[in-house]
Amino acid sequence: MGLSAPAVSQTGESRPSRGRSKLRARLGDHLLSSHAILMYLFLYIPILILVVFSFNDSRFLATWSGASLRWYGEMLNDDQVGLALWNSLFVAVVSTVISTILGTLAAMAMERYRFTGQMALDAVLYLPIIIPEIAMAIMLLVWFNLTGIGFTPWRVEVLGIRLSVPISVIIGHVAFNISFVTVVVRARLAQMDRTLEEAAQDLFANPWKTFTRVTLPMMMPGIVAGALLAFTLSLDDFIITFFTSGAGFNTLTVYVYGLVKRGITPKINAISTVMVAFSLALVLLSRLLQRRGGKAQVGLDLP
Repeated sequence: MGLSAPAVSQTGESRPSRGRSKLRARLGDHLLSSHAILMYLFLYIPILILVVFSFNDSRFLATWSGASLRWYGEMLNDDQVGLALWNSLFVAVVSTVISTILGTLAAMAMERYRFTGQMALDAVLYLPIIIPEIAMAIMLLVWFNLTGIGFTPWRVEVLGIRLSVPISVIIGHVAFNISFVTVVVRARLAQMDRTLEEAAQDLFANPWKTFTRVTLPMMMPGIVAGALLAFTLSLDDFIITFFTSGAGFNTLTVYVYGLVKRGITPKINAISTVMVAFSLALVLLSRLLQRRGGKAQVGLDLP
């Protein structure tokens, strides 16, 4: 009796070959997963260490002497921290409102209309996202110095707190926030069902009613997500703020930078932990709104 040949599939691949292929595929999956885990650990372990040592009772970062909320208390009792926080919030709110309005209008123009120079405008809108932030900060600084526009402080009182905010900082934040708002809102517009707007017009709705009753509600998740992203970026920005603020004005990030130059204490960890937590909450809320926006349904209530 002769020896039988190894089983061969219809594709001509033997069982041992298929087994080796599956083994290589599993090994590749494990290596890729391990690589991803190591990269995330490399990125986020320093943040975890910062958070843990913000509860350190010792004045020295390298010495753990027990858990304490001491530095959070010092942070809350520091008037300079409070003023820097109010400056950051004021700049973030004002720049977010302006950039959300302009970015939404730009997104509608780019997505719904065709006009001369559209490709050039599209490229310009993506520039703040593509170019290094330091380059944009230097360009804004040069422009403000040449024109003399922007360094005049905007004096305002918010809840009894007097702020003096250079207009140049707000202009700089609006300049890079518009692009991010435009990208998010434009992505939402691309997912929208245009037949709902056509149905509203078939029901004798005028353009304004169609926009307010149909288009705007469908756009709203993208608009809110873009606004939250702009607010987060403005609140966390350091480079553009540092180059455009001038002397005597501090946002929270610029104030932390000044503390680092004078010596690192756990109070910096406490401030940074609060900023990280707040920024993370805003980003998660933005992602949640974008995900819900994709499933949103719009009901028409038209005469």
